[in-house]
Amino acid sequence: MSSAGTSGPSSGDRTGSGNGNGTPERAGAPGGNRPPGRGRGGEPDVGGSGSAAAGPGAGGAAPDRGGSGAADGSGVGAAVAAADAERIARRDDAVRAAVEQGLLTPEQPVVALLDVPGIRASAAALRAAFDTVTAPGTPVLHAFAVKAAPLVPVLRLLADEGVGAEVASPGELALARAAGVSPRRTVLDSPAKTPAELREALALGIAVNADNPQELERIDATVRSAPTGSPIGLRVNPQVGGGSIGALSTATATSKFGVALRDEGARAWILRAYADRPWLTRLHAHSGSQGMPLSLMAQGVAETYALAEEINRHVGRRQVDTIDIGGGLPVNFGSDATAPTYAQYARLLAEVVPGLFDGRYGLVTEFGRSLLAKHGTVVARVEYAKSAGGRAIAVTHAGVQVAARTVYAPGAWPLRIAAYDAKGRPKTGPDVVQDIAGPACFAGDLLAEGRALPLLEQGDLAAALDTGAYYFAHHYAYNSLARPGIYGFAPDGGTGHDTTEGDGLTDGGGGAGGGGVRFAVVREPQTVEEIVAESGGAHGPSLTAL
Repeated sequence: MSSAGTSGPSSGDRTGSGNGNGTPERAGAPGGNRPPGRGRGGEPDVGGSGSAAAGPGAGGAAPDRGGSGAADGSGVGAAVAAADAERIARRDDAVRAAVEQGLLTPEQPVVALLDVPGIRASAAALRAAFDTVTAPGTPVLHAFAVKAAPLVPVLRLLADEGVGAEVASPGELALARAAGVSPRRTVLDSPAKTPAELREALALGIAVNADNPQELERIDATVRSAPTGSPIGLRVNPQVGGGSIGALSTATATSKFGVALRDEGARAWILRAYADRPWLTRLHAHSGSQGMPLSLMAQGVAETYALAEEINRHVGRRQVDTIDIGGGLPVNFGSDATAPTYAQYARLLAEVVPGLFDGRYGLVTEFGRSLLAKHGTVVARVEYAKSAGGRAIAVTHAGVQVAARTVYAPGAWPLRIAAYDAKGRPKTGPDVVQDIAGPACFAGDLLAEGRALPLLEQGDLAAALDTGAYYFAHHYAYNSLARPGIYGFAPDGGTGHDTTEGDGLTDGGGGAGGGGVRFAVVREPQTVEEIVAESGGAHGPSLTAL
């Protein structure tokens, strides 16, 4: 029986006419260089694995077209559902193995787990979805949004699966380079690039999307003094509207990102900017985000495509040769079902913007959350079980430090919780309404409030599901709580490679699916000595000397 989960209220690139390394070819680069799971009774449970109460997911992220994969009537849906069931089984096996292999102990009471076969499968699904709709020979680069999981072994794993990197800071660029991601498979996006960042990117040949007119002027000066082979584009905001989470909506009328396309004079300025710069050969927009309906995302892509066509007509040649459509595919946080799928989104785009896929334009995507979220789980020991006001409370070691969005904005970011016993086995028994509390010293540090789960008792385990992106990789050091260890896992002797070289733990803890589970270190648990060092420990007397 699978775990009880509840929720609240490549290689693969089409090179074709590209440059042979997966990056879309472009003409006229500055300086003349080349352009570069089951519910009780065995039926699928829409609320998650085991007994569940499903909500809409974060921000109402359910797709507005196509529903879950199971509804597409093509046979693809059945494959998606089967993959989801396999993911649930791998997760249950991994939790049990983490206990058996000593990754989760009273001394290390919280751990983060990443499903390596699941991540590989998501990358393959992304490539296949767009390969299906693009013309043969179309150059396609899928660049992972590093902000979603800024972990070098994750970036290395994705690079192994033919996925590049979209970076938005010097730190993210350093992580991508440490992971071995080629500059030609890297895209730099940021609304606040410094001159030094631009010089580095242009010197390396990294694709750059300028955010605004002032940045474009900086690039003008840089390419005059140091010719570059970097593909260079301009980010526009199609202003098609926002989704259900305002803080993540990037295509509103007043969004801070890009050139606001519908503002007075903006379109004319864009046409002049391209006419004056024959090396400006890309166009970028990112209208997707969690809580955004697919139809609105597609509208943003359509507006961007129409602008590319207008630019090329205006300059009298095919100057814009690559369109970067960004990412932002929503994730279903309300159940274990993968919905929407990359295939559904790609098919919708092909219907709405067929010209984008006819081979005249190279394509760049920048997905993040949708590649990783469902493949991550935070597991924490219940240190104490108590009650207050008639409400059961499980006090665990996972809270705001690993789930800041959920703790501070639970309505927008509800997480499903799965209950396991002290041995890591899915917990059974009657559901009891209870709170799942974290360790931080403020009252709102709750992973879940008023959830119906089998009663969690001291020594049991609470697992926060769908946390592979924007959760445990983004530590929040409230109360100087330590960063948890992060481990990738795969069935022993099966479908994964170690996510780090030489760090694999190969003790074959038995799982319900037969065989064991192998783990590999992604990030070591933080020590108290490291906390002191990172908190200025070496500079203790510095202020008293002033």
